[in-house]
Amino acid sequence: RGLSNVLSSNWSGHTDRRDCVSHKKKKGTTIPATHKMLVLGYLASFYHYVNYEVSDPRVNDWFLMKTPWPGVTILGLYLMFVLKWGPKWMANRKPFQIDTIIKYYNLLQVVLCTYLFVEGLRLGYLRGYSFLCQPVDYSPTEIPISIARRCYYYFLVKVLDLLDTIFFVLRKKQNQVSFLHVYHHTGMVMLIWSGVKWFPGGHGVFMGFINSFVHVVMYSYYFLTSANPKYKNNLWWKKYITQLQIIQFGMIFLQWFVLLFQPNCAFPKWPLFVILPQNLFMFCLFLDFYYQSYIKKKPAAAVRRSSELPQNGIHTSESNGKAINGEYKGKLASATDCTKRNSSKEVGTS
Repeated sequence: RGLSNVLSSNWSGHTDRRDCVSHKKKKGTTIPATHKMLVLGYLASFYHYVNYEVSDPRVNDWFLMKTPWPGVTILGLYLMFVLKWGPKWMANRKPFQIDTIIKYYNLLQVVLCTYLFVEGLRLGYLRGYSFLCQPVDYSPTEIPISIARRCYYYFLVKVLDLLDTIFFVLRKKQNQVSFLHVYHHTGMVMLIWSGVKWFPGGHGVFMGFINSFVHVVMYSYYFLTSANPKYKNNLWWKKYITQLQIIQFGMIFLQWFVLLFQPNCAFPKWPLFVILPQNLFMFCLFLDFYYQSYIKKKPAAAVRRSSELPQNGIHTSESNGKAINGEYKGKLASATDCTKRNSSKEVGTS
C-alpha cells in the first residue's frame, strides 16, 4: 500500500481530524497524550513502511540488513572508539607494532576487491547491463539474487574498511583521524547499506564496480610498499593512481547525472540528491590534491612528504618507513620548517 494509506490509517477512531490539528497549546499546559500517541503512530507507520514495505524482501534475512539498528550500533561504537575511547586508552601506551597485520590486510583487500570487480563483469556488464539506465531486477531468480548478494558483499567490505581508522588509533596516529576520514568511512557504510536495502543492483552497481577496480590498484600499491619499502619512492605510482581516482569520481558523477534526463528510467531518482553532491565534492577535493602535489611548485622536502597517495579522500602517510592506509594530514609543517632552515641548500618542484 502507498504511504498515504499508511498515514491515513492512523486517523481511524478520530471523528473529527480538526480536534487533532487545530489544537493550540495554552501557556502552562502540556500537549495532550493523544497527540503524542498520534505522532508516535505516524513515526512507527513510516518506519514500518520504509523498512519493510518498500525495501527489497530478498535481503531482509541477511546479516545486518533486516533493520538499520545493528549497523547504527557498529558505527556508533566505531565513532566512540576512534574519537574518544581509543585515544584515551592509548594515551599512556606505546604504539602497537602491527605492520604485518596491515600488510596482510592490504592483501585481503586486493583479493576481495578483485572478486567484486570480476563478479560485476560476469553478472552485470558482460550480460548487457546498461551504463545509462539499468532498473533493478527484484525477481527471485538466480542472476538477480546473485547480483544483490554481490552488492551485499560490497557493503561488508565497506564495514571492513573501518579498520583503517582503528589501525591509526592503535599506532597512535590520531592526527590522521580527521573529520574527512571519519566522514568518508561512516558515510560509505550508511550509503551502501541503503543501496542494498532498497535497490541492490541496477544502475547503482557501477559505483561498486569501478570503485572495486580502483581499490585493487590502490591496495596492490599499499601491499607492495608495506612488503618492500623501496617502492614508496616511485612517485609515478602515486601520480597515476591519483589520476585514476579522479577519473573514478568523474565517471560515477556522469553515470548518475544522466538519470536526470531520463524520466522514463525505472531506477529510483532519490539517490541522486546524495550521490551527485558527494561525488562532485570528492572530485574537486582530488583535483585540488593533485594540483598541490604534482603541479604547484613547492620545496622539494615538502614534495617528498606531501605527495602521498590519497585513498577515497583519505591520503596515505608514512610510518617507520612503511606505507599504510591513511589520510594526508602531512608532516608538511615540520617539513616546511626544515626547508626554511635549509632553504639555501634544497629547492625543487613537484
